[in-house]
Amino acid sequence: MALAVSDVAPDFTLLSDQNESVTLSQLKKPLVLYFYPKDHTPGCTKEACDFRDHFALFEKKGVLVFGISKDSSKTHTSFKQKHQLPFTLLVDDKAEVCEAYGVVNKKNLFGKTFLGIERSTFLIDEKRIIRAIWRKVKVPNHVEQVLNELN
Repeated sequence: MALAVSDVAPDFTLLSDQNESVTLSQLKKPLVLYFYPKDHTPGCTKEACDFRDHFALFEKKGVLVFGISKDSSKTHTSFKQKHQLPFTLLVDDKAEVCEAYGVVNKKNLFGKTFLGIERSTFLIDEKRIIRAIWRKVKVPNHVEQVLNELN
């Protein structure tokens, strides 16, 4: 069953790009959780840089930003450094959190079908209630949509 607005966001503990454990239920702040397919790819880089470029606005509103993919901590670290990302990237190498949030779906690329992460974003309040969901995200203007939801 797919998650919906007003559901309690599934709790998780994942390693960060700094090899530190991050547990959702311990954060006690509103946050943006965005799932993306892969570090160092064009669409994912654009999305991450858009969150970077608007990060001060999220900070001003007291909202944390986390990116999640199946990439390793090492890959996350190089991606974060290369693009000067000010927010935390989380490692979901077994795709357990991706599965819990319903963002693993069949994809088709050059005639091959595979399971991959569908670009998705969740706005979660300080009590872990999902306040907004964007699925099949198109990168242009997405960050602005998320910020508009915070107003």
